[in-house]
Amino acid sequence: MLRIYQEADYAAMSRRAAHVIAAEVIRRPNCVLGLATGSTPVGTYQQLTAWNQQGDLSFREVRTVNLDEYKGLAPTHDQSYRYFMQTNLFDHIDIDPAATNVPDGLAADPDAECARYDALVASLGYADLQLLGLGRNGHIGFNEPCDRFVKETHVVDLTESTIEANARFFASRDDVPRQALTMGIGCIMAARRILLIASGDDKAEALYNAFCGPITPACPASILQLHGDVVVVGDKAALSKLTAAGVSVCG
Repeated sequence: MLRIYQEADYAAMSRRAAHVIAAEVIRRPNCVLGLATGSTPVGTYQQLTAWNQQGDLSFREVRTVNLDEYKGLAPTHDQSYRYFMQTNLFDHIDIDPAATNVPDGLAADPDAECARYDALVASLGYADLQLLGLGRNGHIGFNEPCDRFVKETHVVDLTESTIEANARFFASRDDVPRQALTMGIGCIMAARRILLIASGDDKAEALYNAFCGPITPACPASILQLHGDVVVVGDKAALSKLTAAGVSVCG
């Protein structure tokens, strides 16, 4: 089942997404949350933090698994995804630090780290709710467009469009890592529910291709058409091509 919620702007999108996550935590206090990084989920994490600090929501029993990490960045590097999660969510809520999991970008054997991470996610029973952003080229996690869907956690070469999109977070484009460790399509699709969030007109084509185009590894997000429980939350700009095509959305 696919449900699409259209919100007026980024703030409203963030709040709607936070409600979906909060409902999962309230329903299942020891749930496994799959988490994402990037600029899109920041507002969602801010709303969850506010509810936690107000005493309306607790993460004491929650376990988390993050989608990805840059290869070669230490957890303390200010552009690592571990650092992002600490500063945007984990440091501000009542979660057990030992229950938060991010791939190790400094692993001496990246392939062994990928296998370890797959085993970890499987041992937790996979995510009860997996949060996803969406790349302009249709990537989810760092699963970039290619000739096949890669099931396992793996090391990926980032595309030029992804490097370009992430360059704004670094001092220069040359500083952006060229590789990352990413959860594979198999782990993502094993989640019981998937929540995809998107904001801005630069995501409109990717969203349209993901849900109105063919299922193809050239648009990794298109695999979500095969999942049984997907919630999409986007602002009007991101959903513009879907609504123009007559796709039904909830207000």
